[in-house]
Formats: sequence, C-alpha cells, structure tokens
Amino acid sequence: MASSFVDKARISVHAGKGGDGAVAFHREKYVAAGGPDGGDGGRGGNIVFTVDENMSTLMDFRYKRKYVAGNGANGAGKRCYGKDGETLYIKVPRGTIIRDTETGAIMHDMSTGEDFIAAKGGRGGWGNMHFATPTRQVPRFAKPGLPGESHDITLELKLLADVGLVGFPNVGKSTLLSVVSKAHPKIANYHFTTLFPNLGVVYVDEGVSFVMADIPGIIEGASEGAGLGHDFLRHIDRCRLLVHLVDASGSEGRDPVEDFEAINAELREYSPELAERPQIVVANKCDLLGEDREKLETLRRHVEAQGYSFFEMSAATHEGTRELVKECAQRLADLPPIASYEPDYVPPEPKVDTSGELTIEHFDDMWLVEGPWLQRLVATVNFSDYESRMYFDRILREAGVFERMEAMGVRDGDTVSMYDLMFEYRE
Repeated sequence: MASSFVDKARISVHAGKGGDGAVAFHREKYVAAGGPDGGDGGRGGNIVFTVDENMSTLMDFRYKRKYVAGNGANGAGKRCYGKDGETLYIKVPRGTIIRDTETGAIMHDMSTGEDFIAAKGGRGGWGNMHFATPTRQVPRFAKPGLPGESHDITLELKLLADVGLVGFPNVGKSTLLSVVSKAHPKIANYHFTTLFPNLGVVYVDEGVSFVMADIPGIIEGASEGAGLGHDFLRHIDRCRLLVHLVDASGSEGRDPVEDFEAINAELREYSPELAERPQIVVANKCDLLGEDREKLETLRRHVEAQGYSFFEMSAATHEGTRELVKECAQRLADLPPIASYEPDYVPPEPKVDTSGELTIEHFDDMWLVEGPWLQRLVATVNFSDYESRMYFDRILREAGVFERMEAMGVRDGDTVSMYDLMFEYRE
C-alpha cells in the first residue's frame, strides 16, 4: 500500500560555477595608458539546507532529484566584479539526517535548526587587473572561474519526539495520541491504520509538555524489513522514552506476554542500544477484560519482574491516560535531551586523471598553467590545510608539471598562476 509519508530520499546537488575574470583596458578621454581594469568573476551559489518547521515529510524530494545553484556572473571592464551566483536553499523537516550516498557517512544533522552548506560554489576567476606589474603593463589574460562542488546525498528523516509509542498494530497507539494531545491520527479497527508517524504535543501542566510520536505498528520480522520494517524503526532512534502498549484483552487472539516479548525482540534486533532505552509498559483495552483479569495479572508479573514500570489503561474510555502522561513527564525530567548525530563524513582525496591536456604559457616572470584536470584539482583542494597542500604539490610533481616548466626556463622567484592560486616558484 502506498504511503503519503516519505522519510528517505536520494538527491544530487550541484553548486554554481564561478564567473570568469575579464580582460579589459581602461579607455577614457584625456586619460593616457589607463591600463588593465578587467574585474573578477562572481562566486558560484552555494547549496544550503535549511529547516522548515511546517514540513513533516520528505515528499517534496520524491519527484525532484536534482538541485543546481546559480552560476557567478563574469567580470567586466572598469574593475566591475561579476555578481555572485544565487544560493539555492533546500527546505527539509527538522530531524533530517544528511548523508553522503557513496559512503553512508553523516554530513549533518538538521535537528539543531542551523543552516548547512552542503556544496560550496566555485570561486570566481581573476580579471587581468591582478596581473599588471611594472614590467607587465598590458596583461592580455585572465582566469576562468572554478566549478562548484557536487554531491550525491541521501536524506533520512528521524522524528524528533520525546516519547515513542510502540507495539503491535491495532493496540491503541493512535487512540492514545488523540486522547492526550490535539493530534488527529486516522483510527480504525484494522492493521496498519497508521502508515506514517503522527506527532502530538502533550500538555501536562503549566510550562510542562513533551512531544509524543505514534509509530506505525511493529510486526515480527520488522528488523529485517517485514511489514513497514525500518520505515518505522528509524523514527524511534531519537525517542528518549518508549511507551510500549500491549493489548491486555487479547482481542486479536494473541497472548499479551508473547506480544510484549516479540516487540522487545524486534527492538533488540534493530538496535541493542534502542532496546535499553527507558520503557513504560502499558496494558491497554482493560475495559474489555470484564471479570477475567488473569491475562492482565500474568502480564503485570512478567513485566515487573524485568524491572519495567507497568500501567493499566483504556485509551477508548480515557481511564488511566492522565496518570500515564504524568509519569512520562516525570521520567523525561530526569532523562538527557534528544540525541543529535555527530557528523563523521570525511571528504575523500580528489581522484584526478592527470593524463589530460595541460597548457603552460610564459609572460615575462609570470607563468600561467591551465588545464581541465588542474582546474578540478584546484577546486577541490583546501589550501589552508598542510596535508592538502602537500597532496597538491605531489600530484603536480608526479604529473611532471614542474619538470616541464624547468625545461621551459622557469627561474627561482618567478610567479606561477594556477586559476585563483598564485605562488612564487622555488627550486
């Protein structure tokens, strides 16, 4: 059955290319030899993820998979800088995890609400005004802009709820949420009424409230993907407290103790850490027991023997719901805040095929080195990092760039320009 809830999506993002620098010369009446005045190109636009509190699914990413920011404008004469490319803001629900698709590593957790730059725009190329010297007064060259970063990204929504309701389908989770909050989940007497998580804010007292999530019903084999499988399990990853509802009446023809053990087994299979999360066990549908309370007492003894708190309740008649809410608030007051995921993504060293074309031009004491593979290399190296600079130097030496320049007569102290990188040559 198709669901209107989408909690995982794969997209590609491409930041904008930097604008090219301009080759221009000052031309003005009565001004002799105005000199070079070509401006720099504008920076390419970034790709930025931002939290939208009104979004609750990743539905917007089901059909649109490619996101491209604006390119920087080219520079112009009169030292006019090109306009920066327009930054593209991508809205996601709070709680979205941004992962690198290839490695699965976490790039950012959007639960903090802070914007995240997922791909940086390319730097703009320098205009010829930068290359004028006393001995080179008419530089007829400028630099192209650099390409922006690109990433294949997987978005994964993990709900930010304090309390997660877990249990088999049709045990009354949706009914409980509708009773204790203003949420209006779909409620009916059949399995998998809830096909996507519902959130509700539960107000306990003045200044005391928490968020409760009605998680789709767990079935045996869910940890291997049966039923809704991981589609629901990832949403209780962040819950600080689990409320485990069990049908004490056995109205579905199942044994309450077996149900309780089956759900906990699925939690352990999915995540041992999740199975250790504080848990309150709630026997629901007690209004259907009548005089026969043997199943209820058997469940109580079994649960309390394992150290869990046990509550009797009937969500349909509201009996015991207020006591449960107060217990949840009291437990939450002593628990640490909702976990956020630390980024563990490490950008890989760029893979550069240096067999392509490379041009080296010589103007007085200025050396211009350009080529498609060099452009890609310069765009991906972090020159503020020592290891990255050493990697860059090694690639150039292995490609024979310095050897070619020495054969062409480069001298100690000459200036070498590689796109927006400029340095003095040292033997």
